[in-house]
Amino acid sequence: MRVVKDAEERRNEILYAAEQLFGTKGFDGTSTNDILERVGIARGTLYYHFKSKEDIMDGLVDRINTNLINTTRAAASDRSVSLVECIMNTILSMNIGGGNNDRIIEHIHKPQNALMQQKIQKAMIQGIAPIMTELVQEGVEQKMFSTPFPYESVEMIMVYAITVFNSEVVEIAQEDMAARITAFIFNIERLLGAEEGSFNFITKMFDKEGI
Repeated sequence: MRVVKDAEERRNEILYAAEQLFGTKGFDGTSTNDILERVGIARGTLYYHFKSKEDIMDGLVDRINTNLINTTRAAASDRSVSLVECIMNTILSMNIGGGNNDRIIEHIHKPQNALMQQKIQKAMIQGIAPIMTELVQEGVEQKMFSTPFPYESVEMIMVYAITVFNSEVVEIAQEDMAARITAFIFNIERLLGAEEGSFNFITKMFDKEGI
């Protein structure tokens, strides 16, 4: 007896199968036939939900980006901590190698999935930078920060955070990490026009995160 599933359930099955296959074979090494066989569906069913393999990849990127934005919004709305701590919690929430994204992110960082990684980083900047900019603008209003370029400063901080502190992108010896973190603090304070030393607590936060 043929099992009929609703559209959302079937779509998620296709995305899950693609995630597994991209992880083991890479995006370029995975064919639509591989996905069809993994899910056990006809080609017409696949194309009903996705126009192409690239469309499936975009679906995975959208799902990851949605999870990241939700996590970031939660961190940005936590006012049980100071504003500078809230900003840093928001930055650390971009650690897409953690939490529920662990498996897929490990796969994405493989060389054969470079296009997917590029798409995710682009989506991160477009989706998360405005959230962080609101925090920086709040700091400007409170005279904690002084910068005429809040959005651009956030972009610079984000790009550095998601590349230099990503061991899959930049390899940093453990003995060099302390200097990178110190430089990160130095430049955040100057980009935002913050008082010297106001972001020194970052060192402890990185230690807590195991970075």
